[in-house]
Amino acid sequence: MKLTGPHIYLRALEPEDLDFLYTTENNPDIWHLSHTQTPFSRFALKNYLEASLSGDIYTLRELRLVICRNEDNQPLGFIDLFDFDPKNKRAGVAIVIENKENRGKGLGSEALSLLIDYAFSVLELHQLYANILSDNQESMGLFQKHHFKQVGVKRDWHYEKGHFKDEILFQLIKE
Repeated sequence: MKLTGPHIYLRALEPEDLDFLYTTENNPDIWHLSHTQTPFSRFALKNYLEASLSGDIYTLRELRLVICRNEDNQPLGFIDLFDFDPKNKRAGVAIVIENKENRGKGLGSEALSLLIDYAFSVLELHQLYANILSDNQESMGLFQKHHFKQVGVKRDWHYEKGHFKDEILFQLIKE
């Protein structure tokens, strides 16, 4: 199944994604987004990938989709549903565009739009949320553009390079 927009599509992980997953997860420029502090081994990511391929969102409680460009099928990043809670009909959302050169072009916005539609119409979720560091203006703008509302602040939540940062909680409730 592909979720398709004008410029990108979202698809399930495939075994061939190991190299891209390895490159993305081991990019120290984006570790702060996922609170990563150490590199991932290819073996660990292969095991993660195999587990992802053998389960679904209801058993794994998460769904990672690859963001691909329509014109050449090039993988650009990932968009995730995590902490999937079918009883309470909610999930967290995280997104990363791996290469800086592909950011700021509306690709993340298109991916988020596709994911919101999928989450609300197919999974029948009631709400989505995102945790965003207070200095990540681009991400806050992206989620606000898609009508996520700031509902809370976790003070001094993230420690990085000698300083604490707040983490902002954004929420989108299906009307």
